[in-house]
Amino acid sequence: MEFIAILLFLLVFILILRGYPVAFTLGGISILVGMVLWIWDPDYFNWLDFKLLANRIYGTINNFVLIAIPLFIYMGVMLEKSGLAKSLLETMATLFGSMRGGLAISVVIVGALLAASTGIVGATVVTMGLISLPAMLEQKYDPSLATGTIASSGTLGVIIPPSIMLVLLADTINSANRGDQNVDVGSMFGAALLPGLLLVLCYILYIAIIAKRYPEKAPLPKKQDILIPRGQFIRQVIIAFLLPLLLIVAVLGSIFMGIASPTEAAAVGAMGATLLTAINGKLSFNVLNQVGQETTRITAMVFFILLGATTFTLMFRHLGGDELLISIVSQSRLSTYGLLLLVMFVLFIVGFFIDFIEIIFIFIPVITPLFNTYDADMLWVGILIALNLQTSFLTPPFGFSLFYLKGVAPASITTQDIYRGVIPFLIIQIVIILLVMVFPGILYIL
Repeated sequence: MEFIAILLFLLVFILILRGYPVAFTLGGISILVGMVLWIWDPDYFNWLDFKLLANRIYGTINNFVLIAIPLFIYMGVMLEKSGLAKSLLETMATLFGSMRGGLAISVVIVGALLAASTGIVGATVVTMGLISLPAMLEQKYDPSLATGTIASSGTLGVIIPPSIMLVLLADTINSANRGDQNVDVGSMFGAALLPGLLLVLCYILYIAIIAKRYPEKAPLPKKQDILIPRGQFIRQVIIAFLLPLLLIVAVLGSIFMGIASPTEAAAVGAMGATLLTAINGKLSFNVLNQVGQETTRITAMVFFILLGATTFTLMFRHLGGDELLISIVSQSRLSTYGLLLLVMFVLFIVGFFIDFIEIIFIFIPVITPLFNTYDADMLWVGILIALNLQTSFLTPPFGFSLFYLKGVAPASITTQDIYRGVIPFLIIQIVIILLVMVFPGILYIL
């Protein structure tokens, strides 16, 4: 039966790589295997097991924490429709316009703010590519530096809270955790904040160093490009910068101070995003309709995958797949770091081919029991996995962010430009991952 469990895992993975819908592949293949086992050996697998599956699915849908997902999705989509990105970029470009590399630094800061506001990687990369890439090329920025900055900044939404990935990671780890560790969403947000800020700081330092060492790669803008009347500029700063910052502080502050649960804070974020859109003069029935449809589509996709993953996890465990993996790891005598490096390498490679949502629902329930045998800190493991999956978004030749950016880049931008541009940022991310791996205590500083 353990061998059948491994075959089930491999079959699901292969079918997903072949392009079959993830949700229906996970659930459908698992149920088919269960039906075959029912016919083959009714004593081993019977209708009571299917009843248990129904209870598991109902328990998943009834999970209060997961209500935060559609609310955060709504918040992100609403802010995307509000024109916030363009206003932020114009404001930041004005603030940093007098320094060399200022526009690229502005892109990083805007990417970080959008990450904390929207958390949707594809939308952030596409939006920043459409708005900032033409401006950077017009100012004669090096194409590799420009594209690398945009692609890497767009992936910050994976790690900077509030992040949909962190919500899903925390819930999936808790569902699969057989030990006494509980990883709540608030703790996950708090632990991810410092690594995310370190990434932003390192990106800015890298750009500043490159701009100083190679002035031709990040030239100064023309003076007339940064002249804005004082009154208009102050109003622009308040609307474009301070209001989104207040929204982020309201969402994260209410969680960290214990005033609201992550689900309640997500509702605050959804309402705040609607108010920001109204203040920006972009709120209309048509925008509400578009946001509602997009939120429903993304939420339905996430929950269908979640239900399929719940079915797969139940079947995999019923067949003894997790016990087999634990036995193999125990006999291999890997250290905690050895297991961690193996898992990180596998997830890094898998991240080239399938989305992080699918990775979380397929792999996390399988690997969590393995780390429990080592009494590993699952909050530390979860943050490392999040950083790892963020890195896979950027890694040539299959990183999703590279495809997103190439799709909206001018014809003059080659794939090689994008690949060369992201390499330094990849090195920065690997350094941050190693830092968190060697010094896990930094996750508890903030």
